[in-house]
Amino acid sequence: MITRREAIKLFGAALIASGCGGAPGPPSSGSTRVLTWADRDGAGTLIRGAGERLIARTELGPPAPIVRVLARLAHVTDAHVLDASSPARVPFLDRLGEPFQSTFRPHETLTAQVLAGAVRAVSAFRPDCVIQGGDLIDNAQSNELALALAILRGGRVRPGSGPHGYFGVQLPSNPDPFYYRPDLDAPRHPGLLAAAVRPFAAPGLRAPVYPVLGDHDILVAGEIPPTPLTRALATGEQAVWELPPGLTAPPGLAIGPSPDGPPDPGLVNGFLAQALAAPKVRVPPDPRRRELEAGAAVGFLRPHAGDHLDYAVDVGRELRLIVLDLARRGGGSGGLVRPEQPGWLASQLDSAEGRHVVVVSHQPLPSADGGDQLLRLLDAHSGVIAALSGHTHRNLIEPRARYWLINTASLIDYPQQARALEVVQTTTGIAIRTWMLDHVFPGQLGAISRQLAYLDAQGGRPHGLAGGRTDRNVTLYRSA
Repeated sequence: MITRREAIKLFGAALIASGCGGAPGPPSSGSTRVLTWADRDGAGTLIRGAGERLIARTELGPPAPIVRVLARLAHVTDAHVLDASSPARVPFLDRLGEPFQSTFRPHETLTAQVLAGAVRAVSAFRPDCVIQGGDLIDNAQSNELALALAILRGGRVRPGSGPHGYFGVQLPSNPDPFYYRPDLDAPRHPGLLAAAVRPFAAPGLRAPVYPVLGDHDILVAGEIPPTPLTRALATGEQAVWELPPGLTAPPGLAIGPSPDGPPDPGLVNGFLAQALAAPKVRVPPDPRRRELEAGAAVGFLRPHAGDHLDYAVDVGRELRLIVLDLARRGGGSGGLVRPEQPGWLASQLDSAEGRHVVVVSHQPLPSADGGDQLLRLLDAHSGVIAALSGHTHRNLIEPRARYWLINTASLIDYPQQARALEVVQTTTGIAIRTWMLDHVFPGQLGAISRQLAYLDAQGGRPHGLAGGRTDRNVTLYRSA
């Protein structure tokens, strides 16, 4: 199988020939109904292409004329804003290949710019509210969350950490050719690391933001609760960049439903213990890298929420959002339904008082442990029109009973998109018009991130995370 580095080298010449991103920047709206990014000749270079019209999906009802718009929502999920200099990261695991496909990404220094570009696109859409779908950050670190929230709220932000902004495996001084070093390797982007940590003005979101809790928001690598060992690594001055001698992946490991983390929290603990015996690199420490307890992370995301992020809000007079917290406090990236959640969800559905209902979780309900209990409640309630999720980094839309299961791709992996949704009344029922939004960060940094994400063999085009044509820009009809 082609590796990340081989893919980047193979297509680097084409990218350089066409310029960064292959074309002028996208429209300020980021709407893929207007323009899309396309690899027209299969050479690995993204250029601007025609927009994608809305396609009718009629599994739950026939097409019908639209009477009025009831609500406009935006779903922004899996941004994974990360501290690429953190000594608590484990980039060396990337050498093991699948299922360790997310411990290093060639574009990982640009997550702040991508989120800011998504904010610009969402603001152009002018939604009634924004659903921040979880995994806002990558490694449960305080400085990651502070940066991500500053981007959502607006103002001057400073990406990076430590006294130099960036000090990590992509430095040109690192002699290890395994990692993509933008100053040296194709496609060359001299000065990219310095540009990535340069302060910039974030526009912020004007609409209310409703957060969802993801596994990476509270767990190290999205898998294990912070421990004394991981906390010491995060704020310390020793990092492991090389694969520890003799470290191999156990046989029989398979990729789980999410491509954003190792499949077993026990593996991470074991690998960290072995890593302590590996050669280390001295890095500048930063106390702001402290790892957050779950309750503290929930409090920053939604003050006064309590220990868990379960809540319901009404968007206007005709739509209710019900947010479910499926994040495992004991470790593991998969969703987990707590014993009290089915009863709580039933009460929120019963009190919807004729409103249409959209249920939101980070992990998809069908793959969550205990998710079948919640799905049975949704199946039985006539007001439910959609269950919205992220986590898998993939665009996917499927019908179920009388509602739609809608999954949105991530901002960290290609296609790096958010989702716009309009809930509309038709002459025969309800429909959801939905389409993808590309991030639109000013200048070339956003375009460089998108292109590198596309070339990334472990998260880019080979995985088809953009989904099929009917998973993106569609009108989802539903009879009354």
